[in-house]
Amino acid sequence: MTKPLIGITTRNGKDSDGHPLTALQHSYINAIVQAGGLPIMIPSIFSEEDFLDLYSRLSGILFTGGGDVSLEYFNGSAHPRIGEVDEARDFTEISLMRTAIHDGTPILGICRGAQVMNIALGGTLYTHIYDQLKGALDHAYPGDLRRELVHPVNVDETSRSAEIFGETLLNVNSLHHQGLKDIAPGLRAAGFAPDGLVEVIEILDHPYAVAVQWHPEWLTDQPSMQRLFKSFVNASGK
Repeated sequence: MTKPLIGITTRNGKDSDGHPLTALQHSYINAIVQAGGLPIMIPSIFSEEDFLDLYSRLSGILFTGGGDVSLEYFNGSAHPRIGEVDEARDFTEISLMRTAIHDGTPILGICRGAQVMNIALGGTLYTHIYDQLKGALDHAYPGDLRRELVHPVNVDETSRSAEIFGETLLNVNSLHHQGLKDIAPGLRAAGFAPDGLVEVIEILDHPYAVAVQWHPEWLTDQPSMQRLFKSFVNASGK
């Protein structure tokens, strides 16, 4: 059986000598491989013609975590904590997200990927949660501990996401300082942190489009996170 080809978005960076590079943590690649997919990196330096050509060959797209999205794409408040803005990546990912939504291509968004999904459909973000959401947890967990379970997420039992996870109470890591504020039309808020922050979204009337605010690629020892990646890869193989 041919494995579904899963595109994974990447970040731009520099090596120790200052040379530009395209980067992707192995955790994303491993999660897709373990779920039965064949991952391929999507550079953010392609022309629109080229990244859409690559997109046409994919069975699904995983939108990864990373730096903050430019305020150019949504009505957000400027904040000194905004950082690692990459306009080439913003353009590539928002274009691909809108195309995949239109085409019905399976989508999984992680952290920044959830934010890109919301912005692509007209939603907004808290540009620094702790200062802008009353009673907020510190979602940018001190120490950046990727396997540390720091808060629960309650998943709506009537949502598609609850069916995917097989559970309605998840324990997750938390590695972000921005988050979903105004949820875009066409999206369903399907999971929430204890402070009310939306942590799971899904696109209504789409074959498979789910996004989470935490990093499940570091929690693949949990059956619920295994089911998330497996369901995405399976949907991409149809």
